[in-house]
Amino acid sequence: MKTVLRLPSWRRARAVAGAALLAVWLAAPGAAHAEVAAADPIDASMRTCLARADMSSTVGQVQCMDAARLAWQTSMDQSLQQLLSKAPDAQRKKWEESQKRWKVWREADGKLLGAILATTRGTSYQLAGADMLLQPVRDRALALRTAAAESGKQDPKKRPRACSFDAQCEHATFDLNRYYRRLHAKLPSHARPLLSRAQRAWTAYRDATVPLMDARSQIDIIGARVAQLKRMGDTAGND
Repeated sequence: MKTVLRLPSWRRARAVAGAALLAVWLAAPGAAHAEVAAADPIDASMRTCLARADMSSTVGQVQCMDAARLAWQTSMDQSLQQLLSKAPDAQRKKWEESQKRWKVWREADGKLLGAILATTRGTSYQLAGADMLLQPVRDRALALRTAAAESGKQDPKKRPRACSFDAQCEHATFDLNRYYRRLHAKLPSHARPLLSRAQRAWTAYRDATVPLMDARSQIDIIGARVAQLKRMGDTAGND
């Protein structure tokens, strides 16, 4: 009998997000950006900006997303400082290492994304690039916000287990490897080392961060990377 796996929450959310974002790229009037949540002022501000008639051009839409990215960057920095002020010394050093690894990964991924966009034609991919720069910053800001709010309250029993003992984690890791290979195959040979460096940097970030978080967050970190690699693979080589 074939086992039917329930689609993990991060995959459902990202699938919905991808469809809605495509609607925005196609300039559907009043289309909602599915990656944003109305409860957060940064998301609401970006949605308002994207809907403005004077920001309807590709340049304007990119400016809206860039402004949101910078706002999330500020939010991320504030949450990190709150977290570090609450954490004991040992935990503080681990969070500082996590953030250091995150920054190294983002720099490496920025270079990779630049190489990917160089293989494309069309303004829609400029929007895709802006969103792929935005989402990791937003994800990190929200993760640090949650960690700061829950500092000292984490239940050790909810710490993540090795992926080999977690079916969702194994499934996400399988997808991770699949989309990595797909993107590698689509990239020109000169860009493949950028992918390798970016993925090593992401792995270092994951390994520094997962022990600080709960099991759900482990899936979220891997799932976000799966979504990013899939979008990069969908983008590479298109015109």
